[in-house]
Amino acid sequence: MPEDLTIRPVNGSHVAKLFEETAHAHPDLPFISSRPDGGGEFVDQSYGDVLAQVEQLRSLYRVAGWGAGTRVALLIGNRPSFHVHHLALNGLGVSIVPLNPDARPNEMLYAIEHSEAALVVVAPGCKPALDAVLSIAGEPPAVIDAETPEPSIPTAPVRATQIEPGPDDEAAILYTSGTTGLPKGCILSNRYFVESATRYAGWDGLVSLLHGEERLLNPLPLFHMNNLVVSTTAMMLRAGCTVMIERFSPSSWWVDCRESRATLIHYLGVMPALLLARPVAPDECDHKIRAGIGAGVDPKHHAAFEARFGFPLLELWGMTEVGSGFIDAMEPRQVGTRAFGRPDARLEARIVDDRMQDLPRGVAGELLVRSGGDDPRLGFFSGYLKDEAATCSVWHEDWFRTGDVVTQDESGMLHFVDRKKNIVRRSGENIAAAEVEACLQSHPDVLQAAVIAMPDELREEEVFACVVMRDGIKASDVVARTLFDWTMERLVYFKAPGYVCFRKELPTTGTQKIQKGQIFAQGEDPLTLPQTHDLRNLKRRSSERSTQPNSTATA
Repeated sequence: MPEDLTIRPVNGSHVAKLFEETAHAHPDLPFISSRPDGGGEFVDQSYGDVLAQVEQLRSLYRVAGWGAGTRVALLIGNRPSFHVHHLALNGLGVSIVPLNPDARPNEMLYAIEHSEAALVVVAPGCKPALDAVLSIAGEPPAVIDAETPEPSIPTAPVRATQIEPGPDDEAAILYTSGTTGLPKGCILSNRYFVESATRYAGWDGLVSLLHGEERLLNPLPLFHMNNLVVSTTAMMLRAGCTVMIERFSPSSWWVDCRESRATLIHYLGVMPALLLARPVAPDECDHKIRAGIGAGVDPKHHAAFEARFGFPLLELWGMTEVGSGFIDAMEPRQVGTRAFGRPDARLEARIVDDRMQDLPRGVAGELLVRSGGDDPRLGFFSGYLKDEAATCSVWHEDWFRTGDVVTQDESGMLHFVDRKKNIVRRSGENIAAAEVEACLQSHPDVLQAAVIAMPDELREEEVFACVVMRDGIKASDVVARTLFDWTMERLVYFKAPGYVCFRKELPTTGTQKIQKGQIFAQGEDPLTLPQTHDLRNLKRRSSERSTQPNSTATA
């Protein structure tokens, strides 16, 4: 193994320390590249320049007493100031809580209150969303502007005494959808960050990172572990540059790739489909990209994308609780088969049945994973915040239960089959069916609601809501639109139902649990029923609904 792949968590290691080591060794190399205010040419900021900003900001936080034991929410989006505040806070032992700018006020307030974040750092463009949250908050947190060079930092609720954060100290809380409705707060340590990034930086084959040369364009949000934890921290380990854009847009994607000089990109399954659907352009292969890294590409699009755009799509598997993952990056790859890599010495795997008994090769079962070596939980999340029962439930002895159904072929390659959990996976977002059901059932005219995942050619899966209305309410297009608007007002846009199907009743067990597998008769296609209303064209961010009535750019 090359010498620069041996970086491991040691006493005192934390994300900011890794960044600082690289900044001192390579101050002139670019760390961040972005378009100022989303427009114009890409501008690089060197490791040395960002380090100076981080140290200046950290001194202000330190004087105000911020340190270990406190949490700060970041409502910034994909902007360079996110990294400056993150690294300034991490160096003091402060845990960050990244917020989704598209979340509804009640969703955002839940994350702030549940995490007990005492301060919110907000970018100017996100201020209206935060104002809506503060208007309904009982005890509003303190707020500072993310873009102010020398902000007036409010005094910490408890003055910190710890000087240097350790590897097992909390570094972040990321909220992820679960099957119980409300999002769970995943506690992530500094060790989690470093282990995840070290594994990424150590992958061989087509994804091997070149030290000091990579420019990685990741359009995924920084409130997801993929961008925040894995790719950005891996760039720090390899003295690479993280290219930042606000979000993916198929119309400007190849311009972003070309002008940013990206060498690697990250993708979600919806992105290849959207790019393939566009007319062939003479400059679409005018780029420096040597590989795309992501998950969920439709098998029928995989080879077609690679042939048209000239670089491989390397499918991987990962989840917030696990950190590390698998990837199919060694030739010959199994293109178009939902293959996502093989277990190795760092991350081991088992395929089991419902009794936790190992299954033979080729038989589908639940994927269990653990870290190799003496500590099977090394690099995994530390648990769910304030939910010990949920934390215990995802472990079987020292194996993590992923809830994903997979197969393993004779070569050891893992193939994704389905999800065991009650989750809708839409454009890379995990949507808890129970959360959408609870929202629908809060409507005064709804008697029952059941949400299932409906396969979608473009976005992998779509939210399909089966609804029983109260007596006297006649199902219609107007009522379907009313229910859609109801959820859009209370949940982030991608959680709203893409379909509403009116039913006279929903089948239940003796304990009144809805039997989702029996809602439709065998062989019945829910999409062709006259009771099914297609609302997918309405699912856009609120800012885009009036300006882009026919757009499919929003993932």
